[in-house]
Amino acid sequence: MSELTDFRVAVLATDGFEESELTEPVKALRDAGAQVTILSLETGEIQGVRHDLDKPVRVKVDRPIRDVSAEQFDAVQLPGGTVNADAMRMVPEVQDFLRAMQDAGKPFAAICHAPWELVSAGLVHGRTLTSYHTIQDDIRNAGGNWVDHAMVEDGNWVTSRQPSDLPAFIRGMIALFSRSAAATHR
Repeated sequence: MSELTDFRVAVLATDGFEESELTEPVKALRDAGAQVTILSLETGEIQGVRHDLDKPVRVKVDRPIRDVSAEQFDAVQLPGGTVNADAMRMVPEVQDFLRAMQDAGKPFAAICHAPWELVSAGLVHGRTLTSYHTIQDDIRNAGGNWVDHAMVEDGNWVTSRQPSDLPAFIRGMIALFSRSAAATHR
């Protein structure tokens, strides 16, 4: 049995997500046995980008965010991408979903610009996290403690800075989600 068998992970993204920050964590989660659901603002496909602004990949959306609830998931993964995170952060359904996940103590894995979504949901006050360096002021202004590390774990959160941190991010995410899965199956 894989360490994340039957563990349900919501991946929230829209057009402009950073390709590697969605595809690599999703592959690692699926390889560990997790049930991954791509949630977005609408049905269809979403367009990814690479850090160099190429448009390399489209990903099929499994369900729109408006059709799900936090109770249906065990964890959430937030890929970065400036355009993606900036769009998602202002959507009330995204903010409500993230607050409900946090209220339930479920684990989060967020990378690059994705902590913007946590800022807009009002969740970073008193938390220590990292992100892409250009949003450190947003995190500090929201009451968070921003640090410059490849991966930071704070309670039920794992955060990372950028695509080059993916190996550390994925290790931290799988470890955090595995601990959560083990605790719920006791």
